[in-house]
Amino acid sequence: MQGYGFARRWLQVSDNWRTDVDDEACAVAATVGRQLKLWREKAGLTAAEFGAAIGYGEDLVYKVEGGRRVPRPEYLDKADQVLMAGGRLSAMKEDVAVARYPKMVRELAKLEAQAVELCMYTTHNIHGLLQTEEYARALLRTLRPAYSQDELERMVAARAARRSIFDRTPAPELSFVQEEVTLRKPIGGADVLRQQLERLLEVADLPHVDLQVMPTSRADHPGTAGMIQVLKFSNGSATGRADGEFSGRPISEPRHLRILELRYGAIRARALTPDESRAFIERVLGET
Repeated sequence: MQGYGFARRWLQVSDNWRTDVDDEACAVAATVGRQLKLWREKAGLTAAEFGAAIGYGEDLVYKVEGGRRVPRPEYLDKADQVLMAGGRLSAMKEDVAVARYPKMVRELAKLEAQAVELCMYTTHNIHGLLQTEEYARALLRTLRPAYSQDELERMVAARAARRSIFDRTPAPELSFVQEEVTLRKPIGGADVLRQQLERLLEVADLPHVDLQVMPTSRADHPGTAGMIQVLKFSNGSATGRADGEFSGRPISEPRHLRILELRYGAIRARALTPDESRAFIERVLGET
């Protein structure tokens, strides 16, 4: 754990954040772009010829080389092959993969990678860690001002990358409570919702995941104020936030975290059990 400052930055991130490309990402993009341009010029290819050879437009080639666009991994692989770079361009994929994600997402992913326990109560939409790419894309399209297509795909890729938390070894304990309405809201249409519900059932089968549903009929629980999230770490520290407490600020003091833990515990106690929740999701899937 890297201290309260790092945890504080996590709290500034929500599942529907908006952020510009940061300085670190810009530096990586500029470096990669210069290398690609040098290799292209060494091969004696114009931007148009190179673009045609790798299946991309001339305009995109100029944007990548100018550091205004972070190339996809497959772009680097094709460039490496066409320019006969002997793996040197493909080797930049790891750095590029990091730069493709906004800074706040990178920091959030680092915290999630360190956590040994995550507790998440979500009221409006499926939690970001549970979202399919199609659902995430449809959800992000609802935001205003609207993302550009490049921004949208960057955010979707970042959200998808965070799902690696489910494959970690040793696995963290993950607890999700989703309000019933999040299972019925047809974000992206019926097909996208069905795929999303199927994904929830897959996650619910994982031994280190408890997925619970809070029926709309149960109004007597302390989650009416909004979302709650708590991350706990192996050194005994934790960080959390809640829509209805502490003005939505990040918290790390034990007495404040205890409030969120008590509230989350009461929410879990009033929600359907994991087995009941699985049956509930299956029923909603059948109705969708």
